[in-house]
Amino acid sequence: MSGPQRLKNPPTLNSASGAGNIQDIGGLNSYVTEPLDSKLAILLISDVFGYEAPLLRKLADKVAAAGYLVIVPDFFYGEPLDREKHDIQTWLKDHGADKGCEDAKAVVESLKSKGVSSIGAAGFCWGGMVVSKLAKHENSIGAAVILHPGPITVDEINEVKVPIAILAAEHDHIFPPDQAKQLGDALSAKSEIESFVKIFPGVQHGWTVRYNVEDESSVKAAEESHSDMLNWFIKFIK
Repeated sequence: MSGPQRLKNPPTLNSASGAGNIQDIGGLNSYVTEPLDSKLAILLISDVFGYEAPLLRKLADKVAAAGYLVIVPDFFYGEPLDREKHDIQTWLKDHGADKGCEDAKAVVESLKSKGVSSIGAAGFCWGGMVVSKLAKHENSIGAAVILHPGPITVDEINEVKVPIAILAAEHDHIFPPDQAKQLGDALSAKSEIESFVKIFPGVQHGWTVRYNVEDESSVKAAEESHSDMLNWFIKFIK
């Protein structure tokens, strides 16, 4: 999961961005944005740049406007990837997806204890790897969306137990279209769960939350992926 593409267009982090607030959910500082009294929640799991990315929080606010409690936890405990400070391989070793999944399960349990009745999870790159692991646990989440994933194997996807959508990029060295098609074939063979795989033309890894806001085509592609994600949750998180 290394290489320049996955680090392209890093966000300028802003702890004050978004319309929500910071709360402790399951032991993690989390950006929370919500309508009043929603019992339906969506967990957004960031890429390596973390939960203070303004476009990620903007997306969280958009999902909340559709009627969901949205939680964006800080899975990196205040230490998102900083290309000036960190060696990426060392950082990834210290921030593994397995640990992320355990933290995500704690967030899910915390939400359920507060009366949330149905939870979906979406992950971006590193976060997509966490979501693929979370989706193996039948009583954890009700639906999953993975956007421009990190490396996910067929063996992993075969263990998924909830409806899952994969939104992939045409130009992606980390998760190329052939891999998306391979996982799509594996999911198609799993008649017990619903699945959806889509490859977006003309876009690169990270396009859903690290797009150029000044580029009309980039914004349009990102918004299309956001709509696909939200429609998946509308279908299954209710």
